[in-house]
Amino acid sequence: MGLKRNIQAQSVIRERCRELVFTDVQNREIMKRLLNDINKGLGKKTHPSSIVKCFVTYVQDLPNGTERGKFLALDLGGTNFRVLLIELSENHFEMRSKIFAIPQHIMLGSGEQLFDHIADCMAKFMKEEKVMHETLPLGFTFSFPLSQLGLTKGVLERWTKGFNCSGVVGNDVVKLLEDAIARRGDIEISVMAILNDSTGTLMSCAWLNQSCRIGVIVGTGSNACYVEKQKNCELFDDVDNGSGKVLVNTEWGAFGDDGALDFVRTDYDREVDKHSINPGKQLHEKMISGMYMGELVRLALERFTKEGLMFGGKGSELLFTRGRFYTKYVSEIESDPPGQYANCKEILEELHLKHATEQDYVNVRYVCECVSRRAAHLVSCGIATLLNKMDEPYATVGIDGSVYRYHPHFHNLMMEKISELVKPNIRFDLMLSEDGSGRGAALVAAVASRKRR
Repeated sequence: MGLKRNIQAQSVIRERCRELVFTDVQNREIMKRLLNDINKGLGKKTHPSSIVKCFVTYVQDLPNGTERGKFLALDLGGTNFRVLLIELSENHFEMRSKIFAIPQHIMLGSGEQLFDHIADCMAKFMKEEKVMHETLPLGFTFSFPLSQLGLTKGVLERWTKGFNCSGVVGNDVVKLLEDAIARRGDIEISVMAILNDSTGTLMSCAWLNQSCRIGVIVGTGSNACYVEKQKNCELFDDVDNGSGKVLVNTEWGAFGDDGALDFVRTDYDREVDKHSINPGKQLHEKMISGMYMGELVRLALERFTKEGLMFGGKGSELLFTRGRFYTKYVSEIESDPPGQYANCKEILEELHLKHATEQDYVNVRYVCECVSRRAAHLVSCGIATLLNKMDEPYATVGIDGSVYRYHPHFHNLMMEKISELVKPNIRFDLMLSEDGSGRGAALVAAVASRKRR
């Protein structure tokens, strides 16, 4: 009798998870809506009301291998930031970096506190690297929604990823950084460019692979940038100059904030959004990124347990605690070889679910797979939309971020899904960006310096 009930539970779990599995029709509808939003973001008249902002980055030239010299990069995009010193010479790339933490009170304090903290850490790093008395060009990766008014002018539109520093939204973050450096008075830095992490990823991969045309982040957050024809960017002021192309930062994390994704969102998505620091914002990102994936799984497990479909109906305080099922658990559980559950068992024991049966392990893994596959397919819909829009016969997609890097099946899921969704004449590759946002920032500074020489 017990055995039969288990098999039954398995199919009921599959049935209950069906809303997390997109059909081909849904995928194509998502692509259609995203393309429509991208075109709105690029248009002068439609940009102010567009959800997917498609900010022009003013980065026009990709690296060509002739970049030379010493460059600094500052990479701010989460609870840590990095300062990097990069030396480029012919066929040679040397990079030294240091990670600094941003304490919670600074993440929620004033903008002045934040930038003073960054300037202090930069000075410390320059002292250690013995470049205190050199004036170095700096590329600044700032991975929050920016409206760029030039290569070195970027206005913060809104905070994401748990930050809420006062006095920064609506202001030029380059100026805030320069002011903090000036207040110190002991370091000389020339900010050559501000960019976000997806632009950095594209630049970093393009330095190694000249066919790179898209940069994507699937980490704490999710975003993409791509190479667009200048003539399609109605907000690009300097139309007569330049290479005819420009990098566009889509800010696709906000896709769906107007209800465009409601047809595929679930109660779990609504619950995650409701308890986030920015309800109603970044809804696409909340279905994809590492900041939310574990919680989506936890909510499903909690519901199924309370309905008596898992763990014999007996959960644990930890399982029922918000934020306690980490995204890394999803990757670890899916790393177990088929039919083996060592990681799953260990994680469930950590969550005080020692009474879990083998059938529970199977079910937990299935829920993880549904949530991570949905994330991979959403990213794939976005990449296929951009590939189809650019319509180049071959393009490389540079990807960075913890989810893509550490999830055991994300790459393969994306390769398979993009192949199905892209026009038959387009070939593509996915390339893991090695340290995209830091190296990319230095390369943008290097390309800007090359242009000035």
